[in-house]
Amino acid sequence: MTATSPDKTRSGPHLVLLTVYAIFVLAAGARSLVQVFTHFDEAPIAYSLSVVAAATYVAGWFAIRRAAAGSAGFAKVMLWIELAGVIVVGVLSLAVPSWFPDDSVWSKFGSGYGFVPALLPILGLLWLWKGRASGPTEGER
Repeated sequence: MTATSPDKTRSGPHLVLLTVYAIFVLAAGARSLVQVFTHFDEAPIAYSLSVVAAATYVAGWFAIRRAAAGSAGFAKVMLWIELAGVIVVGVLSLAVPSWFPDDSVWSKFGSGYGFVPALLPILGLLWLWKGRASGPTEGER
């Protein structure tokens, strides 16, 4: 038995993660495109970070799919990068508000999205950890 059995990872949590990532690909992608093409000069840092967030969600969606198929390495890296992005942007948006005259997806730790951007990579990492932790038991080794 492998540490990340595809049968276990293609469960409800996997499908929920993929669905939420798909929603955020659309939401963050649409938001960033509108921001960049309509008034980029008003908040270039915030709007550029929204583009980065959207790209991260695209990569995260693919990473979760690959992890469900048994290849979790890319997902681990992407989820940690995403979490770091949310934390750094969240802190900067509070510490240097002049850089954020308008919110980005990750401003204030994703408060504009009900803090889901802060929770999503944590939930993804927990899902990966649970998949690894549900590997062979003492008797199966």
